[in-house]
Amino acid sequence: MAQCGQGERGYVVHQGCDHIFFVGFHGAGKSTLARNLGCLFHRDYVDTDRLVERMAGKSVCAVFAEEGAPALRAREAAALRCLAGRKSLLVSCGGGIVEGGESCRLMHAMGTVVYLDGSFEDSLRQIQHPEIRPDFATLEGARRLYRLRRPLYEREADLVLNIRNKTFEQVCSEAGQLLWEKGLL
Repeated sequence: MAQCGQGERGYVVHQGCDHIFFVGFHGAGKSTLARNLGCLFHRDYVDTDRLVERMAGKSVCAVFAEEGAPALRAREAAALRCLAGRKSLLVSCGGGIVEGGESCRLMHAMGTVVYLDGSFEDSLRQIQHPEIRPDFATLEGARRLYRLRRPLYEREADLVLNIRNKTFEQVCSEAGQLLWEKGLL
């Protein structure tokens, strides 16, 4: 975790890598939250899925379908390693990033992990095109995946933000307040 000190005029100055990593199931709003908080607090934001896609030259779905889950987890870890030299990023992580042990170690070494804790039903409402997601081939398969990953999100979380039955505006406001109070923004 990043160390903080007092800078000029009382501002908090972070030493070392101090990223904030947003994790959670598909449709939790991780990317939108990172982007909106980035705009509000003048911080850069990145999406690990987009980084993987740029590095692989194909979509995350194609990586998963053609190379398998272990290759996707390795690509996610490689994307995270690329962030080590940067400061103060808001990072939206792919839904399965918590399945990769190296990715989990990297996130904790580089900053704070925030779990957006929503229900499976909330996720279903938010996902635009579940039919193109390889892990959403069936509703029961997606439900099993949610049950598998939920304890992993909880285990890796430094902070948990309950997003159940909340509007995006409420989630963004609560996230900003929580992170500001913890001295992370």
